[in-house]
Amino acid sequence: MDLMALADFTLVARHGGFGKAARAANRPKATLSRRVAELEASLDLRLFERGPRDLKLTEEGRALSERAGALLAELEETTRSIASGGDQPRGTLRISAPLLFSQTAMGRLAAEFGLQYPEVRLEVTSEDRPVDMIEEGYDLAIRVNPDPDASLVGRAFLHDRLVVVAAPHFSRPGSGPVRAVVRANDRSDTWLMGTPEGEASVSVEPVLQLSSLITIRDAVRSGAGLARLPFSLVVSDLKSGRLVHWGDVVKSDIGLWALYPSRRLLSARVSAFLDLLKSAFPTGAPEDLAAFLIEDWLRDDDAE
Repeated sequence: MDLMALADFTLVARHGGFGKAARAANRPKATLSRRVAELEASLDLRLFERGPRDLKLTEEGRALSERAGALLAELEETTRSIASGGDQPRGTLRISAPLLFSQTAMGRLAAEFGLQYPEVRLEVTSEDRPVDMIEEGYDLAIRVNPDPDASLVGRAFLHDRLVVVAAPHFSRPGSGPVRAVVRANDRSDTWLMGTPEGEASVSVEPVLQLSSLITIRDAVRSGAGLARLPFSLVVSDLKSGRLVHWGDVVKSDIGLWALYPSRRLLSARVSAFLDLLKSAFPTGAPEDLAAFLIEDWLRDDDAE
């Protein structure tokens, strides 16, 4: 396959037309059109649907554009790295991360990464939805307990667990359900938890439904009810006595995974960020994240 023709095809696909691609690259429009036609002929595939006023990728063209664009970018990065005499990370690193992890840890991680690798432009999107990494152009995705995906590889870099907590003045009723603060999609009315005395169940009556775990924690601090929250999010409150621990939620292990497309070579940028995660959370235990967050909170207290 002619790599130059493939590069011209991805250029046209990225810009959505021969004219726009020609102007962006300062190349003759006729040359780009001829090169794409030659590529289609060599593959015996139609890569574009050519209308009188627009140009659209076919299904085969879209698949080729997604995969070829990533591979050509990696090839270009490798060439630049060799030419510069090293493998120093550079370029753009796009990461998708869960909202809670972004709110509590990603700011400091991003700052440390930026200081270590000033030639990398880091772009972090905070979202809980599953993303199509290849389609949307992400280099790395951090996900909680991800479903198996043959197109992705990665590793769990951090573990957490859910605990049942309440404000110290929140009394345990002798009978009947306990007021609870829950996430918007939580419909369970009985919570099973492990305690020093063994497993116990508690009947709950949701009185508040909130979408953010941080707002749930804040509501529980104010005595609104019982809640199930990640240990790392409330460890500071448990140490200070702002919250009390009722028990650990049974079978509530949480794994944070760093994932990347299996079809791509592992770039220096991704390797560097994975090394930073390993350094920040050396054992991967909940206490690692708790210690990381406590260090941030202590910095905030010192600043005040």
